[in-house]
Amino acid sequence: MPRISLPDVDSDDPVASSPLAHQPQLLSDFMTAYGTLWSHGVLDGATKEVARLRNARVTDCGF
Repeated sequence: MPRISLPDVDSDDPVASSPLAHQPQLLSDFMTAYGTLWSHGVLDGATKEVARLRNARVTDCGF
């Protein structure tokens, strides 16, 4: 039977308790896409922050 390792939920690192922690290439691709959107997008900073907070609330992120 395959072993399943669970993420460390007591970690301060939000990625450590995420499904992306088990998919390094997917995490890398996500961070590249997200970083590009955040750093080089055409929206103003205030709109980006509202979207970030809304996304955090919808996903129950806690940040």
